[in-house]
Amino acid sequence: MIQRLFGRPAVIAVSILGCALLTEAGSAPAIQTDLAGARDRQDLNALDGMIARAKQAAEANPKSADAQYQLALAYSYAAEVAMELHDKRKAAAYAEAGVDPARKAVADEDSNAEYHRLLGAVCGQVIPANPLLGALSYGKCAQDEINRAIELNKDLALAYVSRGVGDYYLPQQMGGGLALALQHLDKAISLDPKLAEAYLWKGVVLRKSNRDAEARQAFERALQLDPNRLWAKQQLQKTPAQ
Repeated sequence: MIQRLFGRPAVIAVSILGCALLTEAGSAPAIQTDLAGARDRQDLNALDGMIARAKQAAEANPKSADAQYQLALAYSYAAEVAMELHDKRKAAAYAEAGVDPARKAVADEDSNAEYHRLLGAVCGQVIPANPLLGALSYGKCAQDEINRAIELNKDLALAYVSRGVGDYYLPQQMGGGLALALQHLDKAISLDPKLAEAYLWKGVVLRKSNRDAEARQAFERALQLDPNRLWAKQQLQKTPAQ
């Protein structure tokens, strides 16, 4: 029963990378840098400002799948940072707010794998604050949307990161486990060797597996690829040196 509720995997915390928010000046790359920078330094105030601007853009362009995606993406970044700051309820609130725009993006462009991946991610990010209720409401969405993303694009590395994170949180007896998590994260790395998020989560899984030396190597690689990521620095510092 629990396995059916969560699905395999239930995506619980997933890191969201990629497309940028739109600005009035149309400078997407600059906003992408701002969004990633705020995530890297765990700056929720800055992310709240980006959410407000993305919400205005989505309201002004209700039929734009991209505008809806950008809003959902901003919410997902904020949910990620709130989780890193150990505020599960705030993380769930951000993620839940991102579900509706993500659904609208998918409804408008069902063939877009990244839209499905993001919808699966925000559904999964709701769950930790109340695992049973969250799984009842969002577990199937998390599983189905990640599966759909991979069906549409089997080379979408971030989708495998999402699967790996889900398996990390889902016990082995429920269809998850650390071994499966590593398999999916290694798949993501094979598809995109420069995806810092995959190495970061691989380090988390390896440390949980009592493989501290390998975990440190993974965290170090994540920081080589994304030197400003505060959470990666924190994870490296808490991993014993051997």
